[in-house]
Amino acid sequence: MKSDTSFTIKEITAKKAYEVRHPVLREGKPLDSSRFDGDDLPTTFHLGYFIDEQLVGVVSLLERDHATLKVEKAFQLRGMAVLTSFQKRGIGDALVTKAETMIQERGGTFMWMNAREIAVRFYEKLGYEKHGEPFSIPKIGLHFVMIKTFS
Repeated sequence: MKSDTSFTIKEITAKKAYEVRHPVLREGKPLDSSRFDGDDLPTTFHLGYFIDEQLVGVVSLLERDHATLKVEKAFQLRGMAVLTSFQKRGIGDALVTKAETMIQERGGTFMWMNAREIAVRFYEKLGYEKHGEPFSIPKIGLHFVMIKTFS
């Protein structure tokens, strides 16, 4: 990324997150498919990555336990998306790092996600590990549960 480019990461609304979620994760599907269960819970927060005030990346964090993992104060990462023309610039890394910091500030000790097969290496690079067997989400594809514990 050019050094003269101004960027910020800040909390946004769920509805604002759809502006990036929809074209990246739900292209060709109705806009409403960009809305996820839990988006509007008071313990959920959404982060947006802005370059010169343009929203180019988003991630959502839900305070939610994993069905089989018994940990205190777990958060699920959902809806991670960076506009195609801004990918491979470290924006996803920055969003996940900021999310981890904010989760720990909220007393969170654990983060998990259902990662698309194509994203596994990205999360591994950030210290996440696969947990359990891969599974398929109809019309979306193969996923892996990935986890990280904060000390």
